[in-house]
Amino acid sequence: MSTSETPGTTAVKPHRILACLLCQQRKVKCDRKFPCSHCRRTGTQCVPAGLVQRQRRRRFPERELLDRIRHYEGLLRQHNIKFEPLHGSPPEQMHTPVTDHEHGASPNEEGFGSPDNKGPGGGKSSNIWRAMGQGSREESSEDEENDDSFFQDGGEVDVHSGVIRKAWDYMYEIESNNPLLFGSLNPNIDISALHPTQAHIFKLWQIYLKNVDPMLKVTHTPTLQTRIIDAVGDLSSVSSSLEALMFSIYCVAISSLTDEECPMLFGFSKSELSRGYQFPCRQALLKCEFLRTTDRDCLTALFLYLISVKPETDPRSLSSLLAVAIRAAQRMGLHNESTYSKHTTLEAELRRRLWWSLVLLDHRVCETVDHKTTFLSPTWDCKPPTNTNDFEIQPDMKTPPTVHDRPTEALFTVVRSEIADFMRYSPPQLEFTNAHLHKLFKEIPSTSLPNGGEVSTLQKIIEDKYLSSCNPEIPSQYITLWMSRGAIAKNHLVEHYAKYSAAEQQTDANRTTAITYALTMLECDTNLMSSPLIKCYRWFINFHFPFPAYIHILQSLKRRPGEPYAEKAWDVMSESYEARMNGAIKLYGPLLVLFSTIVLQAWGAREKFMKEEGISPEPLPKILVGIREKIANMTQTRSVEQIDKIGTINLDEFLTPPTTAGSSADSSFFGGGAHAGAVLPGYGGQQGVIDLQTGDFDWTLMDWSSIV
Repeated sequence: MSTSETPGTTAVKPHRILACLLCQQRKVKCDRKFPCSHCRRTGTQCVPAGLVQRQRRRRFPERELLDRIRHYEGLLRQHNIKFEPLHGSPPEQMHTPVTDHEHGASPNEEGFGSPDNKGPGGGKSSNIWRAMGQGSREESSEDEENDDSFFQDGGEVDVHSGVIRKAWDYMYEIESNNPLLFGSLNPNIDISALHPTQAHIFKLWQIYLKNVDPMLKVTHTPTLQTRIIDAVGDLSSVSSSLEALMFSIYCVAISSLTDEECPMLFGFSKSELSRGYQFPCRQALLKCEFLRTTDRDCLTALFLYLISVKPETDPRSLSSLLAVAIRAAQRMGLHNESTYSKHTTLEAELRRRLWWSLVLLDHRVCETVDHKTTFLSPTWDCKPPTNTNDFEIQPDMKTPPTVHDRPTEALFTVVRSEIADFMRYSPPQLEFTNAHLHKLFKEIPSTSLPNGGEVSTLQKIIEDKYLSSCNPEIPSQYITLWMSRGAIAKNHLVEHYAKYSAAEQQTDANRTTAITYALTMLECDTNLMSSPLIKCYRWFINFHFPFPAYIHILQSLKRRPGEPYAEKAWDVMSESYEARMNGAIKLYGPLLVLFSTIVLQAWGAREKFMKEEGISPEPLPKILVGIREKIANMTQTRSVEQIDKIGTINLDEFLTPPTTAGSSADSSFFGGGAHAGAVLPGYGGQQGVIDLQTGDFDWTLMDWSSIV
């Protein structure tokens, strides 16, 4: 036994003085004097942390266990032993969306990333805060992102992304009153009192399920319907995110109805109903703090609200709002497949659907505003949604749902997403949207791109995998058939423009093939617009006016009016125009004059060709007759003040096509003396027929809100 030390020779380690309990709770700096300056200033009792015994948080060895499982799974794979992996394919064999297309892998198996969000490099962290913390901490909690505490045991500061988020929450806890977007939340308004009656709530819910849900699939019907039924019993106690989601459902349901249906169903006009629900929807979004949300319901509500206001909103404004929504989605990790492993099967699937819906809407808006700003690019790796029914995905499921090779409730969303997944890697698409990425992908062998990078291969896969088993008598499958074929034809046309950037590079066969793609786009659109079977989805079809197809055909007919396809092209355009213009498209003002000018120039070239060849004049195509009616109606309904705001051009001089003796079109075609006043952008109000070329101005600057 050692000799006992005397008190004078014993080394005494001084006790560390910790911050008081109140300063720890409020996360403020403490001067560690008792009472401290903060407690003296607030007049509260100062309790030293050393007087209270803190229970050390138990740390479970989940990470060590998962690492061992991965090691054992790697040994099994190394020896070619079949087994059921814990998280699907291992991180080292993680497939990008490119190889999933090639090998036919299910795009919706649960996330391949590890729960600790390690990057593809293996042990390296993909989170900068986690990487910084790994050097100073030997242990870390698996749920550190949700940890509210700034302090580790012993009072040391534990910095990670969850702590940073809580710090911002504390600093800006009154942000709901910041009028950054949608104004300020009005505390005097009881949002729960602005809900419709119970009967109308369920009627709007059924309209949403019939008209909207099959096109978007951003909600899970079995679970959400139960929540809505429970909420209707006591609307005053509904959570803020669910309340915002309910109001957004009202808005998008009303937007899917026609002007005639709203008075019959609800006794008010469509505009009155829209205004009545959009205001409380904005207030509900402010209430759940949508600008800094990490709640999927809140983000879904914002998306549905943007869908509902699209027809009346300038696409430039809508593009900015979509950027807000997509940034929120990125903050939630919806774009990153490695984050999905920590969510349930149902939650992961809904997040994938929401991400793809946001990106597809953004891409459509960017096509009409600025195509180079689209988020549809190969810079993220979220997989397309699963081809499965809602009732097959239960909230408590641990395994991925069955992926069907037959049509399901989600068929339309799945096919749209897979086509878009191809587009974002396609060299022609990148050439027109992101020149830098296009340059990088040109250096990659074509075999590593989805389907070899050829649209024809994609077309065969989509036809064989999905469309061949569709029943055209079922509305959701009918619209899937024709919208998919129209989208593939559009990709063919984009591919054509990428290959033949100059007219002299094309042969007659190339030009005829491109015309075939454009005509296919119009034929698909005519089948959609003229079918009474999918009248309930017409609100969605109106988002996709095939303007590029019209322009390509008309420019070709103007330059080569005697081609064998000319007669068919005029018939196809006339049928498409008739189907589109029967109340579905509000074509007026400068856009009407622009469209009319292009049509008349092409028809004038046709008449000149027939005269030179000695061919008898043809009857006016229906598209020209429709234009005459539109312009006549415009001149009758617009006041002098409205006309002056547009311009002061003589419509007779502006729209009169080149005529010849015996021509079926004359100067009185649109009615003598009509003044519609339309000035084309960039032409300074010059009179006469303008030789308009597709390269003369930026088509994305057109006011597309007037036609969709």
